[in-house]
Amino acid sequence: MNALTELEQYAVKYSSEAIKLDRQGSRGLAISKYQKAAELLLKLCSLYPNAPQNRIYMDRVESYRNRIKQLQTGSESERKKAAPSGKAETFSSECKSNIKWSDIAGLEDAKKAFQEALIYPIKRPDLFPLGWPKGILLFGPPGCGKTLLAAAVANEIDAAFYCIDAATIMSKWLGESEKNVSKLFQDARSQSSEGHPSIIFIDEVDSLVGVRSDEVGGETRTRNQFLKEMDSVMDKSVNTYVFVIGATNKPWSLDGPFIRRFQKRILIPLPSPEARMELFKIYSKDLKILPEVQLSKLVEVTEGYTGSDVRDIFQSVQIRIVREFFESSNGGDENAKPREINMNDFIEILDRRKSSVSPEMLKYYDKWYHDYKAL
Repeated sequence: MNALTELEQYAVKYSSEAIKLDRQGSRGLAISKYQKAAELLLKLCSLYPNAPQNRIYMDRVESYRNRIKQLQTGSESERKKAAPSGKAETFSSECKSNIKWSDIAGLEDAKKAFQEALIYPIKRPDLFPLGWPKGILLFGPPGCGKTLLAAAVANEIDAAFYCIDAATIMSKWLGESEKNVSKLFQDARSQSSEGHPSIIFIDEVDSLVGVRSDEVGGETRTRNQFLKEMDSVMDKSVNTYVFVIGATNKPWSLDGPFIRRFQKRILIPLPSPEARMELFKIYSKDLKILPEVQLSKLVEVTEGYTGSDVRDIFQSVQIRIVREFFESSNGGDENAKPREINMNDFIEILDRRKSSVSPEMLKYYDKWYHDYKAL
């Protein structure tokens, strides 16, 4: 696979996730995914300036940017851009979505850990004289549901949900990054003081608090501010309902002091056979599939696939049916319908789509889990 094809696939993946989150009402998460898709398409245009499809890429970038503006304008207060005016960024908690526990296939251990750390203390704080965990790290292969799980728990406890990443926090202006960190935690504590639990979700947390060999002054000050804010949140003498959830695909890149401050460190593994069966049922309910399709057989042949891989398989099968429909003579007939999906469609797609996670990569997660697990 060449670099052009790989970047295209990642752009398609992020845009698909953005559209799905957009439909579910997850404004903040959708904005983040739209931004990543646009960045990849712009990178493609810069790497291959003479490519004939660049015009299409730029049209998509423009559409993603327009949608981002619409989502930001529709939020309670539009985020202020970092500027040399000395004002820190205003963080919005409009990331909440309609994702529920029932929408998450499997991950029972992770759900149980969230119940112990978030749900039970909120319902009965009197049962926790020593306090409760307020820093939770979700780590594991990409595409296994870390972001969706964080969104689901926020919905479960009706929490203000702050979805951030390094791009949201870091600024080129001197002192702005530290102010952004301080303002973020200040907003979260303010919500908590009014009786609303607050979740600060840091996507790709390793890019913000990972080990750096060539760290500059601004990054050092920002990380120190994060340590200070996390310590204030996790002070056992102050029982606030502010939680910090970090998600990473590279836990081994995290700096030591931050690992300790995530009191619960939870591996989000590849979906089990039972979880894959749940995913098949979820993704097949809106598709027209013949009874001959054996989901149990598909469960067997998708061992080692991520949840995102499973969704991509169903998406590819449907695209195959639609392409075949438009290439036939019935493509221009508005009353015509594509044929139903059969078992052979899945077999042919699976021959061309392998798991996005290698066995070698899984060994790194198992080793880190063995060394640092904290359930």
